[in-house]
Amino acid sequence: MHAGAEKVFQRFFRTGKTSIFLSYRLLLIFGRFTQPFFALTQDTRFINSISIVPFSSIPYREGSVIQDNYYETDDQIAVYSEFHYGTEYFDVAIYPKRCAELCLSFMDGRRKERSLDLGCAVGRSTFELARGFDSVTGLDFSRGFIRVAVEMKEKGLIQYALPEEGELVSHHEKRLAEFGLADTQNKVTFRQGDAQDLDPSLTDYNLIFAGNLIDRLPNPAQFLTHIHERLRIGGLLIITSPYTWLPDFTPREKWIGGFIKDGQPFTTQDGMTGLLSPCFELIDDTHQVPFVIRETRRKFQHTIAAVTVWERVN
Repeated sequence: MHAGAEKVFQRFFRTGKTSIFLSYRLLLIFGRFTQPFFALTQDTRFINSISIVPFSSIPYREGSVIQDNYYETDDQIAVYSEFHYGTEYFDVAIYPKRCAELCLSFMDGRRKERSLDLGCAVGRSTFELARGFDSVTGLDFSRGFIRVAVEMKEKGLIQYALPEEGELVSHHEKRLAEFGLADTQNKVTFRQGDAQDLDPSLTDYNLIFAGNLIDRLPNPAQFLTHIHERLRIGGLLIITSPYTWLPDFTPREKWIGGFIKDGQPFTTQDGMTGLLSPCFELIDDTHQVPFVIRETRRKFQHTIAAVTVWERVN
């Protein structure tokens, strides 16, 4: 056993504290990591077993470098688990479900064999797309998000501790079956990876859905210039985004819109049109999808994402 792990076990079990969990067990992941990670709770309902799991058990693109990012904390993973599988707040529909419904409506009358869900987070939109597609691959840069999505696929349930206030949390369990998605488990695959450096096998899709992705990429122009290579002629690229450009995610010089150009406002859709027009035709830009992200019991984000639908013509 890793020496650091031995110290963790000795310290907690010597004091008789057994309330250790990550999701519903203590999960120590080694390989690319030098330190184990864990969380504490006073609720012993979430203790089942202690497992040491090699990092290779979590799918990721071979040869890729797994990096930490903004979404890797346990709190953020719990917040996004609630965002995907939790409660509707302020009468706003569950965002990944609503986006998948829009995607399927635009695919009406088209072949629905293969779909790629880029920026899938913890996986709800991937499962929802599988209602209509034969096969859906969900990909996200965050290893923590993909771990949750894989858990939902393999076990049909996830458990998470949602921040309430300060150090207080509430415990939640969500099952795929309660959303009518149990029969989609065998139609989805999840992979950790970089949307700007996709594996060569990720190609020949009827639909590519990029949900809240482009304004979180380091180089969105690179992504948009090459994404047609992954899509069949006649296939759809559907992009949703609130266009919240931030230098923490995208260097200012890499923004594709949201600034003044030649003395005139230059929007993100202007930038997308210029980058996509050699291979795509814009077929719809009339939809907007609101979403609410619950951070704590009394703090919420309310945002509106624009939807653009592009058909590959070249």
